[in-house]
Amino acid sequence: MKYKDYYDALGVKRDASEAEIKTAYRKLARKYHPDVSREKEAEVHFKEIAEAYQTLKDKEKRAAYDQLGQQQAGQEFKPPPDWQQRYGETNFSFDDLDLADLFAGMRAGRGGGGRAQNMRMAGEDYEVPVEITLAQAFNGTDIELNLSLPEYDQAGRMHRTPHPVKAHIPKGATAGQRLRVPGKGGKGMNGGRDGDLYLDISLRPDPVFRVTGHDLYMDLPLAPWEAALGASVEVPTLGGAVRLKIPAGARAGQQFRLSGKGLPRPRGSVGDLFAIVRIAVPDTLTEQERDLFRRLSEVSTFDARKALQQEGAK
Repeated sequence: MKYKDYYDALGVKRDASEAEIKTAYRKLARKYHPDVSREKEAEVHFKEIAEAYQTLKDKEKRAAYDQLGQQQAGQEFKPPPDWQQRYGETNFSFDDLDLADLFAGMRAGRGGGGRAQNMRMAGEDYEVPVEITLAQAFNGTDIELNLSLPEYDQAGRMHRTPHPVKAHIPKGATAGQRLRVPGKGGKGMNGGRDGDLYLDISLRPDPVFRVTGHDLYMDLPLAPWEAALGASVEVPTLGGAVRLKIPAGARAGQQFRLSGKGLPRPRGSVGDLFAIVRIAVPDTLTEQERDLFRRLSEVSTFDARKALQQEGAK
């Protein structure tokens, strides 16, 4: 694992007192809190100082951290076998932030006035994974989410509260797409705007279709005689079955394009469906079928391995 210098992150000496650590944290938190800071990469810095503070403010965690010795920040090192399990998983998120400390620091830093206490604070943005079916992606769908999100009261105490959300997923949504639902994130404080909710879309595996962007791919089984003689076959699509004309001499792996039968695109166009030929051989044969295949083998001049033999002769 990589060493993180928590003392350096807070700008304090290794023998700093608890009061010095808290003061340094409050000062940096006021500077880098992403809802009020104009500093570059404020959120990254804020998470670093919050993680450092959470470790150093706890006597047991601080003592265990000090036992690691002083390393160069970012240097790979190997801690004791049980250290990572007991102390290393801080799992910091904004849910864990002690906002009471932060607000107290703001009030103290501004002479105890009420303006800082009443400062508008925007609500947090949140992301949630949402899995939909291919049919829902094709037609669009309305979803209901029952979330539990952290909210902070005026004293800075965090409470998790039920947060039901209704959202519309437009047709054509694809895997990896990130949809924004404005105002459905964390609640703002003192009149601050509510945060946004982001839906990270994934598609449930489909038994028939494979998805690449807005194009669909499917295997199209053909009987040997359909591939050899040509045929008109029924092909399923997300909008209903259609007929596809297969020319004589179709080969395994050959692709047939059904234009506009894929997923809708945001600006009105539609992806395509590609049907890939797979030659399906009967599992069992009747005596008559077996006899017909035998007769075909006797009269046919077709050599399935001719190309292979030619390559081997080179």
